[in-house]
Amino acid sequence: MVFRTLLRLTGSREHLDDLAQDVFLRLYRALPSFRGESLVTTYLYRIAVNVAQDEWKRRRRDAQALVSISDETSGWEDRLPHPGRNAEELIEEREFERLVEGQLQRLSRVERAVLVLYHQEERTYEQIALALGLPLGTVRTHLHRGRKKLREGIEAARVEGLPEAKGAECKVSA
Repeated sequence: MVFRTLLRLTGSREHLDDLAQDVFLRLYRALPSFRGESLVTTYLYRIAVNVAQDEWKRRRRDAQALVSISDETSGWEDRLPHPGRNAEELIEEREFERLVEGQLQRLSRVERAVLVLYHQEERTYEQIALALGLPLGTVRTHLHRGRKKLREGIEAARVEGLPEAKGAECKVSA
């Protein structure tokens, strides 16, 4: 569980053994203060997420180039890039969000509900089935069909050159 979770969170096998060791070391140190109000696996999962977040911070720190403020060879703008996205990226992201929202509205109510519950509310198949009063297999079918229709709608909008589809890439996974 720990290795799989860390691999999915970090996306890399690099340092995976060290990260897992860190998780178990933190668990060992934290066990005396464990109150037992939740499962140990829940506690372990939280520790794994914290270790992954620490790894992300370390990677970001390592990826940042070290520059000198007093370097005369280039302008200060090149040495201190803005950490946020530029205006063009923000506009493209908003346009893509509008495109996805518009395509979501074209889906059937059930497909839309299943997609929103699964992807945005992060509910399990079982929770969705209970909430919508549908069999588990039907939930999976609606999720698959909804993703397919959403992806096809976004791609069709891009091909047709709709204004809100400019620069938008289809990011729906099957």
